[in-house]
Amino acid sequence: MAKRALITGITGQDGSYLAEHLLAHDYDVFGLVRRTSTLNFERIKHIQDQITLVPGDMTDLTSLIHVLREAQPSEVYNLAAQSFVPTSWSQPVLTGDVTALGVTRILDAIRATDSSIRFYQASSSEMFGKVREVPQTEDTPFYPRSPYGVAKVYGHWITVNYRESYDLFAVSGILFNHESPRRGLEFVTRKVTHHAARISLGLANELRIGNLEAQRDWGFAGDYVRAMWLMLQQETADDFVVATAQTHTVQQLIEVAFNCVDLDWRQYTVQDQRFMRPAEVDLLIGDPSKAKASLGWQPSVTFEQLIEMMVKADYDQLKAEHNL
Repeated sequence: MAKRALITGITGQDGSYLAEHLLAHDYDVFGLVRRTSTLNFERIKHIQDQITLVPGDMTDLTSLIHVLREAQPSEVYNLAAQSFVPTSWSQPVLTGDVTALGVTRILDAIRATDSSIRFYQASSSEMFGKVREVPQTEDTPFYPRSPYGVAKVYGHWITVNYRESYDLFAVSGILFNHESPRRGLEFVTRKVTHHAARISLGLANELRIGNLEAQRDWGFAGDYVRAMWLMLQQETADDFVVATAQTHTVQQLIEVAFNCVDLDWRQYTVQDQRFMRPAEVDLLIGDPSKAKASLGWQPSVTFEQLIEMMVKADYDQLKAEHNL
């Protein structure tokens, strides 16, 4: 029989890539979707006829129990979250309810229905925040600098707690920033690549941005979902940092993106205080040595290749939309 997997957050960037990966490994894939008046299946429309979508909500334990009983998965990947960091300051309670307590609910639903289910929790490099050491490893202390980061720390430790308390196969992947053409327009990488494409096509004349000096470890989302899957294929449950071990500034990101369309970024970029964080995370860079040694995982797409991929996708999409 084919393995069965449930993905929460399947309509997001990571959920869509993970669904593709699992389908390629002959899984029956179920996706948790929250009922709303407007449904956005854009990222999964090309595989929607190959997966089963089931209604549920990360704020409702009863619905999660129903979903697990219906899907009967052997693996659960919890990617659902309020995942946009700036929004977590304006909606901190919602962020905590979904991103933190939602993890407890899905773990408790697993414990109540089938404790043999293997569970993956999407932890985040934002947990490191004001970093205690460089680079960051699985043992680096957390110091989150946003309500989102705080919520992710809770989700991470409750996963560890349920693993140790109830002997669940529950793991956390501490994923550093991972991007793709499917990234939302509100995220800085996609904002930059989209604006570079728009400016090159004469559809915009400037990019307004916040902190140019912030440094991030950026990789390709398609690589990172492979690490998620590998974590659940191991004999013992453990947590892993997933990163490229390279860091770039936001300014370097802009330079690479604008170079892809032969533009000088300095002529079009404006720093705007509105996009500065109340508490900035200055430097994130992960050490994926453990994932490489234990999982055999390493990234296949370079930073430059990633940004070029994103700019091209935005450029082609905008040309088609505007008949240029």
